[in-house]
Amino acid sequence: QVLDDGGDLTHWIHEKHPSLFQTLKGIVEESLTGIHRLYQLSKAGKLCLPAFNVNDCVTKQKFDSLYCCKESVLSGLKRTTDVMFGGKQVLVCGYGEVGEADQLTSCLAQVGKGCCAALKAVGAVVYVTEADPICALQACMDGFRVVRMEEVAAQVDVVITCTGNKNVVVRKHLDRMKNGCIVCNMGHSNTEIDLASLRTAELRWERVRSHVDHVIWPDGKRILLLAEGRLLNLSCSTVPSIVLSITTTTQALALMELYSAPEGRYKQDIYLLPKKTGTLTPQYPSTHTHPAQGPGPPLWSHKSPRSDLCVCVLDEFVAALHLPTFDAHLTELSEEQARYLGVSKTGPFKPHHYR
Repeated sequence: QVLDDGGDLTHWIHEKHPSLFQTLKGIVEESLTGIHRLYQLSKAGKLCLPAFNVNDCVTKQKFDSLYCCKESVLSGLKRTTDVMFGGKQVLVCGYGEVGEADQLTSCLAQVGKGCCAALKAVGAVVYVTEADPICALQACMDGFRVVRMEEVAAQVDVVITCTGNKNVVVRKHLDRMKNGCIVCNMGHSNTEIDLASLRTAELRWERVRSHVDHVIWPDGKRILLLAEGRLLNLSCSTVPSIVLSITTTTQALALMELYSAPEGRYKQDIYLLPKKTGTLTPQYPSTHTHPAQGPGPPLWSHKSPRSDLCVCVLDEFVAALHLPTFDAHLTELSEEQARYLGVSKTGPFKPHHYR
């Protein structure tokens, strides 16, 4: 099996050692960039193995893509620029999904929202660019002004891309930006900022510190480009261990499913963690233990492994495993309450379509 991040290992095998695919059972990919690359292989008819898309799992979107990015965007900016963001004008490009959102860019809805919330919390004046009217209205209702980039490019102090698209910031925008404007990417690969337009004879690049380049115009204007347009939080910051634990637990369950699946269950295609019944048999802990208080109420009361488990149970299972870290205790529904809500008192509590 291949456990990949960014699709680099899969790409290397495909280009250099394609015969290895005959010995593998599948691919587990956790990043948006890697999912893009897998879909490109699939559309070209070159995907040789079944692949699991961990990127769009609830535990990845809700915790990694929102809470991790919410903190790491500030950490990355502080580490690279030492700038105080109170009162600074910041343009965040992207507040939600556009295009094939269910498969490719759904997690970026959380990244854009997380970046905006984090910057607003430290006193920045935040603008948003958005192509989708629903996401734009969400941004308005959350207290952000939705603009076109051309309207504010000359006045903002920071530009952050998180759309999942390409060429979001192009040369005409960069030409209008003021001296000292910080430009960085929290979205997809290094394609959101048109770097090719900056690699010209008239512009000079100067490395001033790790992951920080000055791009200097003929008139002396400087733009601060962070991480050469790559993902800021992965290049210039760190990832909290709790977030890594949540994501890697989800990846481990995906690997277990690929390994234990009978021959022929999964074709040469890309899958979310399975929703259909009869596909998963994880062992649930019957109780959890708090070091000070002893055993707590059951996370789920299954007395034996079940095969009628859906992806919602898996996501809830992963979340429940991490609750003791916060000394959190689940409330147990009564039979009457469970019937009123139309759920089992032991879960799952979310419908199959929940993301």
